[in-house]
This record gives sequence, structure tokens and C-alpha cells, in this order.
Amino acid sequence: MFTWMVPLLRLMLDPYAKITYDYMGGIEDIRKAKVRTVIPADTSFQEDCARILRAVRIAARLGFNISKETAHFVKKLSSSVLRLDEGRLLMEMNYMLAYGSGEASLRLLWKFGLLDILLPFQAAYFARSGFQRRDKRTNMLLSFFSNLDKLLAPNRPCHSSLWFGILALHKTLSDQARDPLVVAAYSLAVHNGGNLWEAVNIAGMINKPHDVRFPELLDTAGLDAEALKAEILNLAESVRGTLLQMTNEYFVSQAMTDYPQAPHSDLVFIPLGLYLQTFSIFECVKVSADKKFLSKQDRKVDYESLAHGKLQEIRHVFARIVFDTVYPLHLDQDQSLKSNWISQGD
Repeated sequence: MFTWMVPLLRLMLDPYAKITYDYMGGIEDIRKAKVRTVIPADTSFQEDCARILRAVRIAARLGFNISKETAHFVKKLSSSVLRLDEGRLLMEMNYMLAYGSGEASLRLLWKFGLLDILLPFQAAYFARSGFQRRDKRTNMLLSFFSNLDKLLAPNRPCHSSLWFGILALHKTLSDQARDPLVVAAYSLAVHNGGNLWEAVNIAGMINKPHDVRFPELLDTAGLDAEALKAEILNLAESVRGTLLQMTNEYFVSQAMTDYPQAPHSDLVFIPLGLYLQTFSIFECVKVSADKKFLSKQDRKVDYESLAHGKLQEIRHVFARIVFDTVYPLHLDQDQSLKSNWISQGD
């Protein structure tokens, strides 16, 4: 009946007799934590190249391995996903990044050569940083998504504008490293709707160490309030420029110039609507900004609002992810400061 079945879908349940039928070895694959195609992988993927992305998504979400044969053809036929229309690609990427398995998805996309095609800026960053599969928290991009994953689940997704915004911020920082206080203050300004002085005052109370393992973060320079405000505005302008780059075919095609072993790609699957919605997250941080939005007061994440892309909730979670990445709890950061501005409880 099915030409592509993941372990859970291979099992057929008769709800009346309460009998489960397993004709394809699905139970054994579950026991082995393995994803494989039912028919030969090359045939399956040539029939429908979207199955390549589904294999990656399912492996990432369940923490399963991909069988040797299936993995071979995922990598060999990876470029065939370019045949999919942009809407389908966005849907598949959202399933990977918005449902609590973003870090694992990025790792697998890189491993199988799919990141080069779908997110070339991020692939170029992985290549420049000498990323290895077993790297843990030395990769800032993966740390951002690890912290995002802690808040999400298959039944508690975020809107795609949040992960797109995180990608844009990280690319901005990888292009030009910043003072950690600038990054923290910027996230606070996003959180409170653009009140720069409030963000600067709160950032000025941070006296704990940042995560020094990230080359995207400079040593703290001891900026005064005016200099910190100027740096926040500079970062804000750069993030907005990055959003434009990531949705422009010319810049996307140039992303792999320093990465010649990767296939050329000028694919842009981010539609105008998503670009505009993501831009609106950050547009509040500007020179003439007045406080237009109330800061979120509730400690819990409103997952319905997060899934629907409500600005207040997106900004709240964005700031929390950034803050937790720059000043992680394992460095004994002042918890009371974080609790007041980036809520910790669910």
C-alpha cells in the first residue's frame, strides 16, 4: 500500500480486533532505532525526492539512525530536492526546525550535503568553522537551536519566523563578532519592543562571564551607555540587512564562493510574507523607536501565540534563546536578572 513507510507507519492496527500487523519489519526497526525505505532507497527517492527530507526529519525527531543503504542514497541524491517547489521546501524545513529537533536536523542536513543546498550561508559557516559531527557546544548556531529545542516539542511548535530570525542573527554575528553585552542588550530591546535605554540599563547590570567558546562573541569592552546604544543600533541594522541577503538569489549564490566543493545553489525558499513577518520582529530596534509594545510579563510560554507568530511571544522567546546562549546557566549566571526579563518557567 505504501512505497515509503517510516517505522511507525509500517505498523497497521486493526482497532476492532486490537491486533497490530507488521509486514515490513517495522517493529524490528523501532527496536534498532533505524529509519529505512521499504523499497530500495534509490528507487524510492527517485519516485519522490521529498522522501529524502522526510527521512532526515524523522531521524532527527526520533533520534534514530538512518540505515546504511538509505543514508547512501540520501547523500547521493541530495541535489534532487531542488526539484521541489519553494513552498514544499519551506514546509519540510519548518517541520525540521520548529518542532523541537532543530539542532539534530541541522547536523543531519550538514552530514548528508543538504545544508549546502537549502541553507548555504549556514553550510559555509560550518565549513569555515571546521565543524565536526561530534562538536558539542562550541558551535554557536547549534547552541541557539539546542536552546530553542528545549522549549519546543512536536505538539508545541514555533512559528517559522522565529527560527528564520535566529538564523539571521547568527549569520550577522558570524560575519562580524560583537561584544556579548551588545548581543544581550539587543535581545532585550527586541523583547521590550524597542526601548533602548531600558535594554542598556539592564545590560549594564550584567557582570557575569559570557560563553567564551564562541568566536562570534568578543571580549567585553566595557562600553559606556552611549557607546552600547550605538552598537545595538549597528547590530539591529546588520540583522535587517542579513534578512535581505538570505532572501536574495544573488547573495545566496555567492554564499558558497569560499566553499567550492559544495554544489552551486541560488535557491531561495523563504517567501516574501515570511521575510516581512520576520523583519517585523526586529524593526522596533531603531534610532527613533518609542516603546510600542508591552514587554511580556507572564513567565510561561504561550504556545498558541508562539505557533501563530504573535509578535510579543516571538520576541519573548527569541530574547530568551539569545540570552541563554550568550550567558548559559552552567556559567552560574545571575538567575534573578534573567528571570525578570527573559522568563525561565514554562
